[in-house]
Amino acid sequence: MERDYSCEVCNKAYSRKSQLVRHQLIHSGEKPYSCEVCNKAFRYRSSLITHQRIHSGERLYSCEVCNKAFSKRSPLITQYRIHSGEKPYSCEVCNKAFNKQSSLITHQRIHSGERPYTCNVCNKAFNYLSNLVTHQRIHSGERLYSCQVCNKAFSKKSRLIRHQLIHSGETV
Repeated sequence: MERDYSCEVCNKAYSRKSQLVRHQLIHSGEKPYSCEVCNKAFRYRSSLITHQRIHSGERLYSCEVCNKAFSKRSPLITQYRIHSGEKPYSCEVCNKAFNKQSSLITHQRIHSGERPYTCNVCNKAFNYLSNLVTHQRIHSGERLYSCQVCNKAFSKKSRLIRHQLIHSGETV
């Protein structure tokens, strides 16, 4: 098959012009398809269609082992890996293995020291988004975790758990 259509930016070649046009969106950053519900934008129509399943609740992919259902195929693959114990992604530094490539990438920040998430209030940097979200509660004063005994509230679950030791009589 001849590849008559090539990208002027990276020289990748395609047999159909439509394939080249789709590819060029990567370089332009253009996202012409947007969700009418949440306004999230996408490069490809297929990505928008997949995304819209979040809003409709449609779940086309179901695990044959546990019947858990998913709106996308990739989490189903991960689910099967959980059942089988397969961990095809390994850290080259410490050999720890993961069932998702994204988990490996996140893990590698431990070794690289990369901290891609920065607080817009105090500029403190974090290696995990969840750590940034928890940190930002310091600035907002948000306290999601409340003691059922005395109603004292905490920004972190771990602090609530430590506090509850007071009521149970255990030592800290």
